[in-house]
Amino acid sequence: MADTTNTHLRTLTVGQGDDTIHYDVRGDLDDATAERPVLVMVGSPMDASGFVSLAAHFTDRPVVTVDPRGAGRNPIGTAPLFPDIHGEDLHRVIAALGVGPVDVFASSGAAINALALAATHPDDIRRLVAHEPPIADPLPDREAYLAVCRDLRATYEESGSGPAMAKFIAYVMLQGPTPDDYLDRPAPDPAQFGLPSQDDGDRTDALMRNIPNGQAYRPDYDALAALGDRLVLAYGVESGEESPARGARGVAERIGRTAVEFPSHHAGFLGGEFGQHGDPDAFAERLRGVLA
Repeated sequence: MADTTNTHLRTLTVGQGDDTIHYDVRGDLDDATAERPVLVMVGSPMDASGFVSLAAHFTDRPVVTVDPRGAGRNPIGTAPLFPDIHGEDLHRVIAALGVGPVDVFASSGAAINALALAATHPDDIRRLVAHEPPIADPLPDREAYLAVCRDLRATYEESGSGPAMAKFIAYVMLQGPTPDDYLDRPAPDPAQFGLPSQDDGDRTDALMRNIPNGQAYRPDYDALAALGDRLVLAYGVESGEESPARGARGVAERIGRTAVEFPSHHAGFLGGEFGQHGDPDAFAERLRGVLA
């Protein structure tokens, strides 16, 4: 079970205006050691509130949870978002901590963003666990995958969140490579997922702002390979052949490594946040072992 010891939490920011990034510090940064450095947890588009359960397992070291650009307490907008920009945001947070190399657990879109960070600022990182990056580049169905992502973004721009999210949910449930005729299939009805079909006019959704640029990101594989065992690609045992798990294995293969299996699924570290449940106890135990 998680350690429920009370830890001091501070909310801080870096940057100004549209470049403002909010992050939370649990514990005292002065308590970080070479063996137990600060652990940064970040998702995308998920904000810092999704790491409450996981962070509670790491009270033996300072933990920093981050709201990615466009999400949580950060300024919202409508412009597309890119992994390189997110990576620089993470670099600014790590630099502001002033504690030297940190451990990073990055999940979903943030796993792609953290690959950008690791390639350009390797000295920021002691160890990076990139959990289920939904990245197309190393996959054999790359072009079909990206065509679906472009269609998702076009649907969002033309029809709003409900129809786009219905397509997104249907796609992320797909097991295996993207069929060439995938976009010829009937679009799912938003109502079957409890989503509205009416367009509310909003275009600030952080998930849709990151599509398709996140999936289309092409990592610097040579720079990532140079990190050696400081970089761990991870996937959920229950994720099967879903695209984020395939992405983790694909990147690992491109850099000559083997992806590491974690408990549960894409949201395996959640303990009820957003109404989703994984196995945070087992997930944290696995993460602790990988970071050791």
